[in-house]
Amino acid sequence: MFTIVRSNDIQLIQFRLLQDLGINHCITTRPGGVSRPPYESLNMAFHTGDDPDAVCENRLRACEVLGYPLEQLVAGEQVHGDAVHVVSAADAGRGACDRESAVQNTDILLTNTPGILLASFYADCVPVLLADPIRQAVGVAHCGWRGTQAEAPRRALEAMAAFFGTDVADVRVVIGPSIGPCCYEVSDQMKRTFCDQFGHHVVLGRMLDLRLANQITLERVGVPAAQILTAPFCTSCQKELFYSHRAHGGKTGRFAALIGL
Repeated sequence: MFTIVRSNDIQLIQFRLLQDLGINHCITTRPGGVSRPPYESLNMAFHTGDDPDAVCENRLRACEVLGYPLEQLVAGEQVHGDAVHVVSAADAGRGACDRESAVQNTDILLTNTPGILLASFYADCVPVLLADPIRQAVGVAHCGWRGTQAEAPRRALEAMAAFFGTDVADVRVVIGPSIGPCCYEVSDQMKRTFCDQFGHHVVLGRMLDLRLANQITLERVGVPAAQILTAPFCTSCQKELFYSHRAHGGKTGRFAALIGL
């Protein structure tokens, strides 16, 4: 299902579903960076309050393991929405070492440009990595509860179809590490809302399964179930390996989902 790529102390998670297609990608984990508590150590996001120089160094280290120069990374300024940006060669470096140049108000990044590395950041929200091996296009969607409710993966696939000619039947998807239904307790109102939209299987008592809700969205728009892989990690349970907003009381770093051609 997945492999761990180690370089010095850095540990990156890659998934065979995408590896077999030759898609460059990873989920970063906490070890191997330079950030100090409470961000120790491979914090990948600037908006946390961490030292920006430390974040830049952490990103450089992760990019080097994947074989990309940091100047080819592109990041969005995430707002828990469903806005899409199609990344071109002209976008290279946007948000790589500062927040100001990032693609603003954007939670979904797509590209068919080789050499670009898309980046998205997490501490319990759901990373959705998408790859179209036929049209040679990739994307990443940041799906918190708002993005999940807005069906951000559907928006991503609609944009891939419009811009790249993607057929959803060709798409492979990895639903990455996030807070699991073991730990994600929600209000009765949110439980009812998600039940109405995605069906009763997404809740157990007051616990919500965001990953399943995103999988349901993907299957409803035509992605074959056999081409969707859900990572077996809960960020709250495994807070030594991943950052978790809930488990760390809101003051913590972010791990990254990275993908490129």
